[in-house]
Amino acid sequence: MNIVTKYFNCNILKDGQILAHDLWVVDGRIENPEIIFYDNKKIPDIEIDCLGSLITPGFIDLQINGAFGVDFTYHNGDGLDIVRKGLLKYGVTGFCPTIVSTTSSNYHEILPKFKRCRGDEQGAAVLGAHVEGPFISGLKHGAHSLSNIKTLENSNLIDTYGSLDNIQIVTLAPELNGSMEVIKLLSNNGIVVSLGHTSSNMETSIQAVKNGATFITHLFNAMLSFHHRDPGLIGLIACPPTVEKPLFFGIIADGTHTHPAALKIAHKVNPEGLVLVTDALSAIGLPDGIHHLGDEQIEVKNSKAYIANTNTLCGSVTSLDECMRYFIEATNCSVAEAIETVTLHPAQVLGIQQFKGTLNYGADADFVFLGPKLNVQSTWINGQCVFEHNSGAGYIVKKTT
Repeated sequence: MNIVTKYFNCNILKDGQILAHDLWVVDGRIENPEIIFYDNKKIPDIEIDCLGSLITPGFIDLQINGAFGVDFTYHNGDGLDIVRKGLLKYGVTGFCPTIVSTTSSNYHEILPKFKRCRGDEQGAAVLGAHVEGPFISGLKHGAHSLSNIKTLENSNLIDTYGSLDNIQIVTLAPELNGSMEVIKLLSNNGIVVSLGHTSSNMETSIQAVKNGATFITHLFNAMLSFHHRDPGLIGLIACPPTVEKPLFFGIIADGTHTHPAALKIAHKVNPEGLVLVTDALSAIGLPDGIHHLGDEQIEVKNSKAYIANTNTLCGSVTSLDECMRYFIEATNCSVAEAIETVTLHPAQVLGIQQFKGTLNYGADADFVFLGPKLNVQSTWINGQCVFEHNSGAGYIVKKTT
């Protein structure tokens, strides 16, 4: 048997509860200690005192446009590696690099760079690209350049993207002609279809879900406002049209994009479907000033990002762990519920919950040590510490055999 590591004096998030349990890891996987100890007669090779820390699954961000000066829509060279490494300090162990609406030639150039990869000491896992557009509504384009928006009638997916190989999520507007056929095609090929940047009414949104859409992109933002006679896309969170597949929705809890009351409503109506996303820009981790998102120039001031010279919001500069803490403050939800919005739920969106987003036996040993204020103390991938906070990593190696 390979090296056995036992983590003790800790609380862990498991099955929706925070429990005082040890965690045992073998060869990068979480294992059942009873089998190791009683069946295999093996004692730990390494014991780690967690000093009372809370251990949670590694965080997963399904919508992040860039960070640390890297804009995924136009990144080149080692930009992806810079973000992979930098996200570790926020507890992120897996993410979907997100590309806003751009030209076909640019999709062809950059999508091949987003190959899926496992997380390691070099950074968080790349879980597949999230292409947000270009098949979206011109009326709800937000920070997307109108010149890059396309219809589905005259556009072939392969002509637009070049290949679907590295794509994990596609955000599109369901009211576009031809969208239902495209939703079926994508979902049948294992690609998550997310509804967003849309003027869709509720009936059209329901049909999109029945045809295979399973996610909503940044709920409340870039879509019709809720109306009591036609709740639009927002109404789906209260009455998802299928029971075979749950409906999930992303939401930006940065204190800017979504009012605390809206966060509270979304959580009360459908806590099981709620997924926190950052929608972070290249400016995260950088000072205020002028930066870029795709073809648009953006200005960051007072920790808020706008299209330059306007009051139009265009993504956040808030990390995922900050969003989680703000979400707890806004909704008064339990710590366990909040953590599942950045772990289990995004893993379920991608269908990888057997290995990611949980601390169940057999899952990848990707986890985060959190301090008393839910601050990230250290981040672990495959059972190896890949980030330690300067103020303390939250553990001590007690014994090595």
